Amino acid sequence: MAVVSAMIAYIVYSEMDSARSAAATARLVRDSAQVTKLIDGVQTEHRQALLVSLRHEAARPGDKAPDTSAFLDAQQKVSTQAEAVRATYGDRLPEAEAQALKELEGLDSLRKTIEQGPIPADNIDPAYGSVIEGLINGLGLGQSGGESSESAGNLLDALLRADTAHASFETSVFAARTRDANALIEYTGAVGDYEQYTYQAERFTRFASQEQGARLAAIEHSAYQSVIAQHYAALQVDPSGLVAETPGQLRAALQDALTADPTYERQAQNRLKITESLIGEIAADTQKASDDAWWQVVWLVAADLAAFAAWILFSVLVRRSVVRTVRTLTQAAQHVAAAAETELARVADDDSEDAGPPRLEAVPVPVRDEIGELAEAFNQVQVTASALLERQVVSRRNIAEMFGNVGHRVSNLTARQLALIDSVERGETDPEVLDRLYRIDHIAVRLQRNADSLMLLAGIRETGLNSGPMRLSNIVRAALGQIEGYQRVTPHAEGDVTVAPDIVGDLTLMLAELLENAVTFSPASSSVEVVLRPRHGSGGGALIEIIDHGLGMSPERLEEENARLIRRERLDLAPTEVLGLFVVGGLSRRWGIEVVLTRTPGGGVTATVAVPAAQLLLADPTGAATRAPHILPPPRRSGLTEPRPGVVDPEPGPSSLPRRVPARNRVAEAPGHGGRQEPVSEGGTGYGAPGA
Repeated sequence: MAVVSAMIAYIVYSEMDSARSAAATARLVRDSAQVTKLIDGVQTEHRQALLVSLRHEAARPGDKAPDTSAFLDAQQKVSTQAEAVRATYGDRLPEAEAQALKELEGLDSLRKTIEQGPIPADNIDPAYGSVIEGLINGLGLGQSGGESSESAGNLLDALLRADTAHASFETSVFAARTRDANALIEYTGAVGDYEQYTYQAERFTRFASQEQGARLAAIEHSAYQSVIAQHYAALQVDPSGLVAETPGQLRAALQDALTADPTYERQAQNRLKITESLIGEIAADTQKASDDAWWQVVWLVAADLAAFAAWILFSVLVRRSVVRTVRTLTQAAQHVAAAAETELARVADDDSEDAGPPRLEAVPVPVRDEIGELAEAFNQVQVTASALLERQVVSRRNIAEMFGNVGHRVSNLTARQLALIDSVERGETDPEVLDRLYRIDHIAVRLQRNADSLMLLAGIRETGLNSGPMRLSNIVRAALGQIEGYQRVTPHAEGDVTVAPDIVGDLTLMLAELLENAVTFSPASSSVEVVLRPRHGSGGGALIEIIDHGLGMSPERLEEENARLIRRERLDLAPTEVLGLFVVGGLSRRWGIEVVLTRTPGGGVTATVAVPAAQLLLADPTGAATRAPHILPPPRRSGLTEPRPGVVDPEPGPSSLPRRVPARNRVAEAPGHGGRQEPVSEGGTGYGAPGA
């Protein structure tokens, strides 16, 4: 069908080209009627020019100037018809035809000379003959691409040249009868023009129909042509005696020519009428050929569409018998592939429940042939694939439960350890022992953070563990209490906000992971800066910037890690050195927090955490107006008892973060709230040594 369609398309294109060419030729033929009128007008002007020249030659001394009104009228008709030709063609006027019209305008100097005195006919004839030849050649007839267009062009060209040759014959006979000095030359021209007419008439009959040939021959069979033929026969009797010997003979011959001039005018009108009628028939035939070609195009296109419709019907029938089973196999294969892809795309930080393995339906086997055997074999493939997927789901569920159980156990043991440390801290007064207890407390808190991260990686989400809202500065302090090397962190605050209770625990874990990365991957001699500021534009919220001055990352690595913070990723495919960022990415997607890693000027990495306004409280829940409230840090995520943390006092000054103080110094102020505290570094700004 593709080959046949290509062949039909080629034929259709050829027919369309022929149709367009025939339509263009039909229009050209119709428009050429104006050129025919122009040529006839030029022939009339030619004859009048010869008469004016003869009158000048035959005039006696002292006679008044010859009458040139007929010559001027002929010039005016030629100019008007030339403008009609330009208006008819418009932008389609061929360049050669436009040049011929310019040559026609160039006859003005010859016209003025003829009006002033006698001009030999051998000077007048070539000028008008050249213009007429240019007008015919300028149409470019017979040069179209299509066969029918070329035939019509040749037919029209033969007709115009036959008409022009006969008009020249009539003019030459008329001029020869005046018996002026060029009478013999005019007679010789008449003989040549008649032979040219005979040749072009025979050429016309080769292209035209018999009826059209007979109509052209009617030019020779009119009563006016009979008179002209008699004049021509009289000239043939004694060509050598055509030139008048005396002025009297010249005047008498001129008078005879003027008497016969109306006959020549009527013959010209009769000839022009026949030519225009034939031109109309040629244009109609050419237009009909164009219409037939367009209908041929329509039928070919309809046949092509019908063939395609039959092919589609055949395809449907084939599909019902064979392809339907193949399509069923394909859909089953796609179902297996989609199910496998869904299982492979499931990641550890997905909050949804772990569903069971997909159930794959068996492919029906409607036929018992090679395709039926293929369907049975594919059913076996589906059973095997389903078993593999089920085993994979069970394995993943068991691994997640193992991670979660280990995380729960570590968290419970750490909570019990912290409770024991709390009880020892309350009764201990030795500063050295307390310092060691604080360090053990700090290690236990870090261990509990690792347990929280482990449960997050296992897909376990604990809720309801936060007792209330918390200042963002206290969350930053709590995060510092969960990392090693917190002494190198220099915090700055440009304001403070209150965080909703649901997000406190996860935000603390997120900041702890980012701080751990910043401290770990920067030199021990450098410091890490933490800047906290509220966001007043872009929808509000708060920004935390964690700035380290280490070696940093390459632009490609930064782009990769930023993408990891946005997209979900399989845990078993993530690099082990970025598990902290894996945890951060999961928490950021859970709460809609934007985390971006950028390069620190001078070297290092800056982590920007944008907490949305939806996770903040618009008003302080305690109602305090001038002094930051006492806010309890978030309780530890533990399966056992929740130890009671120490309270937080603000650092003097409007923009500094709160400073931790030992819990035992605040017992009287906050009874019943014990806690584990590190010694406070004196003389510094920002955080002291944070606790859990």
